[in-house]
Amino acid sequence: MEIELLTVGKTSIRFVEDGIAEYIKRLKHYIPYSIKSIPDIKNVSKMEKTKQKELEGEKILESIAPSDFIILLDERGKEYSSIEFSGFIEKQMISGRRKVVFIVGGPYGFSEAVYRRSDSLLSLSKMTFNHEMVRLFFTEQVYRAMTILRGEPYHHE
Repeated sequence: MEIELLTVGKTSIRFVEDGIAEYIKRLKHYIPYSIKSIPDIKNVSKMEKTKQKELEGEKILESIAPSDFIILLDERGKEYSSIEFSGFIEKQMISGRRKVVFIVGGPYGFSEAVYRRSDSLLSLSKMTFNHEMVRLFFTEQVYRAMTILRGEPYHHE
């Protein structure tokens, strides 16, 4: 199984980029993992939020395949402990899915079309995080999940 994190916009904070790179390097030993970024929508200052979400949604939908299992990182999603999340990842692996795509939306969330296409919603926390930080937190959690599944000492209970 392959895991992809699909994001709107690029990462521009250096320490976040460094952290993501470190965890991606570690993940290579466990599972194919990648981050794909959709360019930000241009000229949004005068655009309605709904229109911006629709344009981002079109780009998101163009970036995924019909066979992809889609999980939106959304504040209304299911919350897991790290151990529960590792079980969720294991379930996806056992299911025979070829590719699971986790998606981080733009600043206003997802369009209705993207919600309709999604298979599941996942929340990292009840708190709101900067979209760039979410990329680092999520990547670290995937790494943590893999070490939990392998019984390695990274995670402590």
